[in-house]
Amino acid sequence: MNLNQITIPSLDVIRATEFYKKLGLHLIVDALPRYVRFECPEGDSTFSIHKVEKLPVGEGITIYFEVNDLSQTVSQLKEKGVIFNTEITEQPWLWTDINLNDPDGNRLTIFNAGEHRKNPPWRVD
Repeated sequence: MNLNQITIPSLDVIRATEFYKKLGLHLIVDALPRYVRFECPEGDSTFSIHKVEKLPVGEGITIYFEVNDLSQTVSQLKEKGVIFNTEITEQPWLWTDINLNDPDGNRLTIFNAGEHRKNPPWRVD
């Protein structure tokens, strides 16, 4: 089984589309203003956004985007005006990450885990 895509809700798909394009995702389906789908720059997964009248209440989801060079990616995004909630942090689970929110408040983590993403020392066999 392979993860195909994740779809998130948005009150303003046009505004969300510009945000995710700024992050580097490639638009492959444009049904604005109700739906868009992106291709991630690496791998086979896709990411879509659909229009809702009301956002879900509660903790919601966190979307993780992995990059090879976290510092360089963060610098490039800051130059584009992206605002982060945290600084780059080395986590106890052996990932280095930084957190932000999209225009609808969905939580995002941009990270680099290297070998530890799927093979941490505590991996269950």
